[in-house]
Amino acid sequence: MEPPVIRAFFDEPTNTVSYLVWDKATLDGAVIDPVLDYDHRSGTADIRSAEAILAAAAEAGVAIRWVLETHAHADHLTAAPYIKAKTGAPIGIGEHIKDVQRIFRPVFDAQDLKPAGGDFDRLLRDGERISLGSLEIEVLHVPGHTPADVAYRIGADVFVGDTLFMHDYGTARADFPGGDAHALYRSIRRLLALPPDTRLWICHDYKAPGRDRFAWRSTVAEQRALNPHVKDGVTEEAFVAMRTARDATLAAPTLLLPSIQVNIRAGRFPEAESNGVRYLKIPVKARRAETLA
Repeated sequence: MEPPVIRAFFDEPTNTVSYLVWDKATLDGAVIDPVLDYDHRSGTADIRSAEAILAAAAEAGVAIRWVLETHAHADHLTAAPYIKAKTGAPIGIGEHIKDVQRIFRPVFDAQDLKPAGGDFDRLLRDGERISLGSLEIEVLHVPGHTPADVAYRIGADVFVGDTLFMHDYGTARADFPGGDAHALYRSIRRLLALPPDTRLWICHDYKAPGRDRFAWRSTVAEQRALNPHVKDGVTEEAFVAMRTARDATLAAPTLLLPSIQVNIRAGRFPEAESNGVRYLKIPVKARRAETLA
């Protein structure tokens, strides 16, 4: 099987990498983890990053057949609905998005969520295979960062989402609601059991100390030899202790609250109110009762 053609698009404001992937033989393509440009300071949204992907697809003659999410991201809003509107491509995500929706529906009082993950066009099962022209995409359920994370494997290329970062940086956090460091370790070991030359395409990069440029391609061999969190010899017990201690020091992502409530709706914003404006909800937690008096 010919390897896919892969083009990466890096969004520095959210440190996110989106991918345009296509079959060289048929020019059928997929977009993985597209970013909506959202400015939380002004509440404005733009589609310039999505347009860059669409322009690249048009230039290469690629027909986008899928928009695939590795999970409901907490650090950027998805542009999946915009790409679907422009191309007709269905939006796919792991079937355990239903668990994530169950966790966050009451947090945002998201009564408009469609039942059983119905905001998404396709809920993908572990081991399921979907066609991309003459290529085949295998779905790998890799929970831990969230209950719903999946990776997408096309031959020797795997799009790992937030499960792994670059081999000189580490791994994803596991302290979001529904996250589990034990599950994350086992998911990573599943990925690292793939052949050593398997290419791993990363969803976020923050430049490890000493590295002067962003990067997003690693290999199983590099991860097993060099990743300080999960290289060969690191036990599950040691990983969980490290991950738990590290996560306790991490601040919430800047776009956590807007991202989650939009992304569990497959990128759909809440309906506009009578004045024509759409509003996102920000739950307020008071440390002391009198704070909100």
